[in-house]
Amino acid sequence: MKYAIVGAGIGGLTTALAFEKKGIDYQLFEKAEELKPIGAGIWLAPNALQVLENLDILKEIREAGNSIDRITLGTPQIEPLSDTDQSFVKTKFGYSTIAIHRAELQRILIDQIPKEKISLGKSFKSFTELKNDEIEISFEDGSKYKSNYLIAADGINSKVRKQLFPESKTRYSGQTCWRGVVDFEMPEDFSHRGMELWEKGIRIGISPISKTKVYWFALDLSEPNQKDNGDVKSKLINKFQNFHPLVKDLLKNTLSENILRNDINDLVPMEKWYSTKVCLIGDAGHATTPNMGQGGAQAIEDAYFLSNILTNKKGDFETFQNARQKKVNQIVKQSWITGKMAHWQKGTRLRNFILRKTPSSILEKKMLELYSL
Repeated sequence: MKYAIVGAGIGGLTTALAFEKKGIDYQLFEKAEELKPIGAGIWLAPNALQVLENLDILKEIREAGNSIDRITLGTPQIEPLSDTDQSFVKTKFGYSTIAIHRAELQRILIDQIPKEKISLGKSFKSFTELKNDEIEISFEDGSKYKSNYLIAADGINSKVRKQLFPESKTRYSGQTCWRGVVDFEMPEDFSHRGMELWEKGIRIGISPISKTKVYWFALDLSEPNQKDNGDVKSKLINKFQNFHPLVKDLLKNTLSENILRNDINDLVPMEKWYSTKVCLIGDAGHATTPNMGQGGAQAIEDAYFLSNILTNKKGDFETFQNARQKKVNQIVKQSWITGKMAHWQKGTRLRNFILRKTPSSILEKKMLELYSL
């Protein structure tokens, strides 16, 4: 059986590598003419790391990224509302979360995939299910490709999903996000610490992704599809002027051209991710907001489950969805709720009181459940 994978993001690349390891016949198609390093930072929680360890690339991931040994949710002045040492996670899984530049993760994955298995400059146009147990994929350049099945890993704005499930809808969270990577050496106390700091209506997250680079993201309430005019860096420094001096230092040292802006959207959960010949994975099937740091991790989990299921003679796309849907939907729901809570403009004292009083045992239990495959 032959599988066509559309989309060479994290989900598509991990699926291709998982198929490679399992001996599943595949071809990966990507619309870009070349695979350029893109994006900012990404968290690889232990659930994702277990998959990457299974794919024999954990060593490379560890060398390229930075271990997050403490996770802090705090006030603008880094007074903890919730502060979790990750030793219990390391005891359970052998590692805690690794923060890494997306470009580094992409590079590591690409290096493991035979170059002849990746076709570039192939922008998906449509698919047609044929009578002879094949599916024909048409690309914008006029070319076609026949396979037995199609795996859609083409992101939240998936063209495959729009053809398969035209009624599917994305939803805007009401928040826009600026992201940046800066050359910056964090103070020792923060060198292996991931933080998110909440103020009324705004927040910022900070994660070192190497000894000399830091990834940050900043969110504010906004109408959708807005553009930045003028000096975006100065505007962000002003917006977060009441935060800890470390925040100002990070923003001040970030090159303006390294600041990206995207609205925060997710996909309204769908009852079905597949047809007989087509399966949606990652953001194409269940895009989530980034509030739990699980978007990329869930795409990576998809690759693991799908490759294992398809090597079983009785395994199919329905089996894959049954194995994944409950966990994914819980994450989508909880991430949406967390994002709304983070931007409350009223009731923040009550919210912060509840966060401070939540027993660490409850937080630890939830993390271990989330990180288990």
